[in-house]
Amino acid sequence: MTPPPPPEWTVSSGHTDYETALLDMESRAAAIHAGEAGERIWLLEHPPLYTAGTSADPAELLDPRFPVYDAGRGGRYTYHGPGQRVGYVQLDLSRRGRDVRAYVSALEGWVIDTLALLGVESRRAEGRIGIWTDDPHGREAKIGAIGVRVKRWVTMHGFSLNVAPDLSHFGGIVPCGIAEFPVTSLAALDKQASFADVDAALAASLPAFLDKLRAKD
Repeated sequence: MTPPPPPEWTVSSGHTDYETALLDMESRAAAIHAGEAGERIWLLEHPPLYTAGTSADPAELLDPRFPVYDAGRGGRYTYHGPGQRVGYVQLDLSRRGRDVRAYVSALEGWVIDTLALLGVESRRAEGRIGIWTDDPHGREAKIGAIGVRVKRWVTMHGFSLNVAPDLSHFGGIVPCGIAEFPVTSLAALDKQASFADVDAALAASLPAFLDKLRAKD
């Protein structure tokens, strides 16, 4: 099978309203499925908010100090806000291999490869969702989150990477249902990367990510 052309690469400035983003993703997914639009990778930043995945436990919403949205993706509660790069990845898995587990693994690998280019060693953790590294105190800490939805083999949602958010904002939830580990960021690791730096690293790591999703003939 001939792989599709590279996805459209879209970067939004400012803060994108969450409900607006959800509606846009749904519309784009339907157009991709219908063959009326190409795939897209959409990089953006949200105002402070919490999202609830399909497995969210209300007891893990500790302090709803920001708006709470039902995301429709897998997973539990997640925070999004200023200083965090969010990537909404909309690919057609019917053309890239109908294997959701392989897609999630490739998405994790993309974020890990990106962090390596930014000077941060990170990894997956057995039994725990997300991207993990060691904070300045030597504790294992979460630096990135993964949450996906696949509808008619078109992917939605994607990843978030903590560049320089206010980490205290995570205190309103149990992030992804994992209470025993802290969250961290590039800034907290003394990596002064801008969004432009992060986006450039994501772009450099993109070909390897897409190569992992080649459908088998």
